Amino acid sequence: MRYLLPFFEWCDRTPASEWIRQSTWTVAVLEIFHILALALLFASVFLIDLRLFDAGLSDRPAPDLARQLRPWIAGSLVLILGTGALLFLSEPMRLYPNPAFRFKMICLASALTFHFTVLQPIASGRASASAAIRRLVAAVSFALWIGVGIGGRAIGFV
Repeated sequence: MRYLLPFFEWCDRTPASEWIRQSTWTVAVLEIFHILALALLFASVFLIDLRLFDAGLSDRPAPDLARQLRPWIAGSLVLILGTGALLFLSEPMRLYPNPAFRFKMICLASALTFHFTVLQPIASGRASASAAIRRLVAAVSFALWIGVGIGGRAIGFV
């Protein structure tokens, strides 16, 4: 992780970082939008996970549900990643040694990769899978996104 220190130091010195730190309300507003987008993303992904788990929305085919939720997932991801980057800029040197931040970033990278390479093809019907595999995919998806949420929440306590 030591190889990332110059990047974190550079981020700490950017004009955006200094502006965010000097602003009274910027971090609070960013947090609000970050958390709202996170809630929307979690709800959308959770609905797909429930459908793949055959635990809800059984009257709707998974491909239809995945197609309907795709814009909500994409929009919330854009907002989460944008506000997350700005929140990171507000305190990069505090986040550098924080194990919860590292955990969140690992879970986020894993959840995004898993979502677009495994979950989405199965949920959209582009890849066939048995009921057991669909349940496993849903469980892994749920666990990864919960890890993102837990890691994010833990950042303030570590």
